[in-house]
Amino acid sequence: MAKKPENLSFEQSLNELETIVANLEQGEVSLDDALKQFERGIKLVRQSQAKLEQAQQKVSILLDEKDTLSPLDIEQ
Repeated sequence: MAKKPENLSFEQSLNELETIVANLEQGEVSLDDALKQFERGIKLVRQSQAKLEQAQQKVSILLDEKDTLSPLDIEQ
């Protein structure tokens, strides 16, 4: 059984999405399988978007923190 999208890394999600797209583009899957793969792909996309948003928020926080840091002045 495939892992839940939330348990996959961002990279694993992208790899699985690429596989799903390739399978669907070939057009050799049944309608039921195509729908299942499409549904899985949507879940992967949503989870990947959430992970990207979290990463973007972390970067924003880190950049904001950088603005509040003062340079270290070491006199010798």
